[in-house]
Amino acid sequence: MTLDPASPYRGGQDRRAATEQGEVSSDGLPTDPLPPEKRLAMPTQSLRAWSPRDRRRFVAPHRIRAPWLARILVFGGAAALTGYGAWEMYQVVSVSRTTVLQWVLLVLFTINFSWIALAFTSALLGFATLLFARRDRDTLPGALTQRTAVVMPIYNESTARVFSAFAAIRESVEDTGLGEHFDYFILSDTTQPDIWLAEERAFLDLRRRYGNDCRIYYRHRVKNTHRKAGNIADFVTRWGGAYDHMLVLDADSLMTGRCIVRLAHTMENDPDAGIIQSLPMIINRNTLFARVQQFAARVYGPLIAKGLAVWMGKDGNYWGHNAIIRTAAFAAHCGLPDLPGKPPFGGHILSHDFVEAGLIRRAGWTVYMIPEMAGSYEESPPSLIDVAARDRRWCQGNLQHSRVIGARGFTLATRQHFATGIFSYLASPLWLLQLIVGIVLVWQTHYVRPEYFTREFSLFPVWPRFDPERALFLFAVTMGILLAPKFFGLLLMLLTKQERRASGGGIRLVISFVVEIILSALLAPIMMLIQSGAVFQILAGRDTGWQPQRRDDGSIPFRDIVRRHRTHTILGLITGVSAFMIAPSLFGWMSPTIVGLVLAIPISWAAGTLALGLALKRVGLLLTPEETTRPPIAERAGELNADFLRDGFDDADALDVIHRDADVRAWHEMLLPYGFKRHRGQIEADHALALAKLIDAETIEDARAWLKPKERMVVLQDRGMLSMLSKLPTQRQLSAEAA
Repeated sequence: MTLDPASPYRGGQDRRAATEQGEVSSDGLPTDPLPPEKRLAMPTQSLRAWSPRDRRRFVAPHRIRAPWLARILVFGGAAALTGYGAWEMYQVVSVSRTTVLQWVLLVLFTINFSWIALAFTSALLGFATLLFARRDRDTLPGALTQRTAVVMPIYNESTARVFSAFAAIRESVEDTGLGEHFDYFILSDTTQPDIWLAEERAFLDLRRRYGNDCRIYYRHRVKNTHRKAGNIADFVTRWGGAYDHMLVLDADSLMTGRCIVRLAHTMENDPDAGIIQSLPMIINRNTLFARVQQFAARVYGPLIAKGLAVWMGKDGNYWGHNAIIRTAAFAAHCGLPDLPGKPPFGGHILSHDFVEAGLIRRAGWTVYMIPEMAGSYEESPPSLIDVAARDRRWCQGNLQHSRVIGARGFTLATRQHFATGIFSYLASPLWLLQLIVGIVLVWQTHYVRPEYFTREFSLFPVWPRFDPERALFLFAVTMGILLAPKFFGLLLMLLTKQERRASGGGIRLVISFVVEIILSALLAPIMMLIQSGAVFQILAGRDTGWQPQRRDDGSIPFRDIVRRHRTHTILGLITGVSAFMIAPSLFGWMSPTIVGLVLAIPISWAAGTLALGLALKRVGLLLTPEETTRPPIAERAGELNADFLRDGFDDADALDVIHRDADVRAWHEMLLPYGFKRHRGQIEADHALALAKLIDAETIEDARAWLKPKERMVVLQDRGMLSMLSKLPTQRQLSAEAA
C-alpha cells in the first residue's frame, strides 16, 4: 500500500506497522486502533452523462423478474380509485355552473386523493400477501465465505447508548459461531470535545473488555465533510477493499447476530444483489408520542413494507441503515456529486440513501427489502418537536431530489421512489391549500352577493353550489381509504394468536388501536402546518443545517413547547372563530383540525411526557410484542449501557480527564492522525486563541474556564497543546506551593 507523504495517517500507519497485532504498547494500552488500509476508488458519479453500455449484465437474470402484475394492481388500482374520487368530486361541485375556485378544489382533491389511494392499494397488496404467507423460519446458515464490515456512523451522540448497542451487536454476532467473518467500525464525525474523548474512552474500554483481537475499530474524522455520506465514503475509500460487504447501522440501530449473519448469507448467495434492506422495528420507547409511533410501526409497518417489497421487487429502495451493501459495487457507483448552487437545493445531497440506491440500481445491481427477516431494530424521536426537527432535514433532502429525479439511466421504479419522497412533504401544503380553498368557497357562498349580470348572458347567477349528500358520501369514502391500512394491520395482529397475546390481548389491542387513531388525528393538523412551514422555508432558500437527533426519553421544557406551538394555537383559534362565523356546519366539519391546532401546546406536552406513556404501558395499552418479551439483545444493550453510565463517560469534562489520566492521554494521542502541516503565514483563529489562552493559563481551572468548545477541539487535536495542558497545575497544587 502506498500512502501520500502528506497523508495525516502516515505516521499512525508507521507506528502500527512496528507492532505485531495482538500485543499491547509499552505503556500497557491496546495497539492497532485501526486495521491496515486497503483502499478502494470511489469516483464521483455523473447525473447527466451515462450510457446503457455501463450497466452490468445480471449473473442470474431468471431471478430478477419485474413484478409487473403487482405493479399493475397497485398503480392501476390507485388510478382507478383516483378517477372515481375525482368524478365524485366533480359531481359534488357541478350542481350549478362550476366556478374557478371549484375547479381548483377539484384539482387539489384529485392530487391529494391519489396519494392516499396509492397507499391503500399498496397496503392491500401487503395485507393479502401476509394473510397467506408462511412465517419466517429464522434459520442460521451453516457457514459464510466472505467478510463483512459492520459500520456505525455517529455524530455527537450519547456515548453510553451508542457503545453499549454496538457491543451488544458484536456479542450477538459472536454467539452465532460465525463472528470471525465480521469486523466492527465506529466511524465518528463528532464535533463536541467532551463527547469525542468519551468515545475514545469507551473504545478503550471495549478493547480491554473483549481483548485486542476483538476486531473493533474506531476512527474520528477531523472534518465531517459531506456528513454521513462522506463518513461512509471515507471508510469505503480507506478500508473497503478488505471487505466484500458492509452492514450500515445508524446511531440508534440494534440488530441481532442472526439477522446480520442471514443478511450476509443472502448477499453471498445472490451475485446480483447490491443492497439488501431489512425492516427495523421501533423499540425502547416510553413517552406517549414515541409509544404511539412504536405501536403504529409494529402493527401497520409490516404490511406496508410487505406491499412495497412485493411491487418493488428488485427495484427497491435504501433507507440508509440496517442494510447490507456490496462494498465494491457501492464504491464503483455511489460516489455522490455535489449539486450546483447553494443549499437548500444545491450543495451536498442530504438524503443520500435514495440516490445511492438509484445509482447502484442504474449500474446493474439489484436493491430489495426482506421485511419478514426478524431481529432488526431502531429507536424513534421522543416528542413531536424532535420529529419536527428531524423532518425539517428530511424535507430538505427529499425536495433536493427534484434536482436528481431526471438523472440519466435511473429506472422508472427509482424515479417513482424519488417522486414518492418529494410528494410525502408536498402533500402537507397541498392539503392545507385544499382546506383554505374549501373555507373560501363556503365563505363566498354565505357572504358574497351573486353577480346576476355577467358579461355572458345567463338567467342564473354565478354562484358556487355543492351537492351535500355526495359530499358526505365522498368524505366517508376518503376516510375509509385513509384508515383502511390501519384496519388491515389490526386484523393481521388479531388473527395471529402469538402476536395478539403479546400485545395485551384482543380487547387491549383494539383499545390501543383507537388511542393511536385519536392521537394521530389530533397531531395530524399540527404536522400539516409544521411540514408546510418546512416546505415554504426551503422554497424561500433557508438551509436546515445538521443537528444531532435527541434519542433519550427526557421531556422538553414547557416554555420551548409554547414557543414552538404558539403560532399553531393562534391559527387554530382564528380558524375556529372564522369557521363558526361563516357557518356552524363548517365549524363542525373542521372541528378535528381546529381542536388539534387550538390544543397544540397541551397535546405536544402530553405526548412528550414520560409519565403518560408509562401509565398506558402499565395498564397494557399500546403494547408491542417486543415490549412484552424484550429481545435479548435489547436487554444486553441495557445492561452494558448501565455499565457505561456508571463509568461516567457522558458526564466527564474532556480537558479534566486528559489532565488527570495519563493513560487516557496516551490513548488519545495514539488515535490522533500524524502529519498535519500548517503552511507558513496561514493562521487559524481558533488555533491561535487556544494557544494564547494555554500560554496565559496558570492552572488547569484557567484553561477549562477560558477555552471555548472550538478551541477545546483544537487543543485535543494538537499534541503540543496537549503536552502544555498536562503540565498545568491544579489550583490546589498552586496554592500549596505558594504556602
